[in-house]
Amino acid sequence: MSSSDERTGSRKERYAGLTTAPRKIVGRLVKRATKKAGAPPGTLVHTGERKVESVLIRLIDYDADNLVERTLGDVGECFTRAVDPSVTWVNIDGLHEVDLIERIGDRFGFNRLALEDVLSPHQRPKVEDYEDHFLVVLKMLYFDAETESVLAEQVSFLIGPGYLFSFQERQGDVFEPIRARLREGRTRIRSRGTDYLAYALIDAIVDSYFRILEAIGDRIEEIEESVLADPTMENMHRIHHLRREMLVVRRAIWPLRESLGLMYRGEVRLVTDETQLYLRDVYDHAVQVIDTVETLREVLSGALDMYMSGVSNRMNEVMKVLTIIATIFIPLSFFAGLYGMNFEYMPELGIRWAYPTLLSFMTLVALGMLLYFRKKDWL
Repeated sequence: MSSSDERTGSRKERYAGLTTAPRKIVGRLVKRATKKAGAPPGTLVHTGERKVESVLIRLIDYDADNLVERTLGDVGECFTRAVDPSVTWVNIDGLHEVDLIERIGDRFGFNRLALEDVLSPHQRPKVEDYEDHFLVVLKMLYFDAETESVLAEQVSFLIGPGYLFSFQERQGDVFEPIRARLREGRTRIRSRGTDYLAYALIDAIVDSYFRILEAIGDRIEEIEESVLADPTMENMHRIHHLRREMLVVRRAIWPLRESLGLMYRGEVRLVTDETQLYLRDVYDHAVQVIDTVETLREVLSGALDMYMSGVSNRMNEVMKVLTIIATIFIPLSFFAGLYGMNFEYMPELGIRWAYPTLLSFMTLVALGMLLYFRKKDWL
């Protein structure tokens, strides 16, 4: 088997199960918001899946001249600052330890409604202002190139004076460039407050959306070329699959514009005027992302229409060939039926060369019709 045949076979196997995807996508988009029906507001219960074995707590404490970075064994270690005054960034991977998050809330006075949102990983992206701190909820997206699926993870930021807590469902994020900038020193971020750090983290998430949409766009271009060359059921499955994945992307990104608008317009008290300028730039990026999402959805709809047109054209070609064949055989069937009648007095039956003459005549009729169809460009 050639390498091209192997690639085709593996691709067919990969997309053979995509017909079952509608149930999966509905389950990903329509989530039960809570498992504690009837509980009072602010009840802290983790309503998502446990995605890590143990919680990982990482701390970066810095000012313009000093930086301390370490992994913590207990969240209580971050209650005392290593550098004072400083900005303390605590990143927590894993949300299943509710007591840990409750301790953070009690220590820093975070609103319990905000903590409840952190523990409910199916929130809509939003910003909530609580006077002395504020909450930012975003979706961090990953693209699985093997299955062409978009994976969404909720990231929550609780920001107060001098502290920023980031909560993630699993290990791994897009924040490594921010950590690298903090380690370098003599960068703007080292001399700014927690609102600027929040801006940098939000900007990193929004920038990651462009990479994901670029990867999806490459797949869509590949599908378009394949549809033009040979519209197959595999192409249709891939188109429907990517259209469903774009729903996940749209749901994660669309509310972001409203949230960033609240921050850059000064409706969040802890965001300074200087940081608002940078947030306006992130807002513009978010608008570009949303426009790109809508464009890709339109392109996918066009690819589906192209597929349907290709299938229809192929069916028309098949029907044309069958119609031409049937048309040619209609007069031949007439002559065969005419001389197949069992009448006694048919004068042609007594002629010695009647049979070959009739066959020759029928052949000429068929050839004449073929030439006529060719002249009309029907063949």
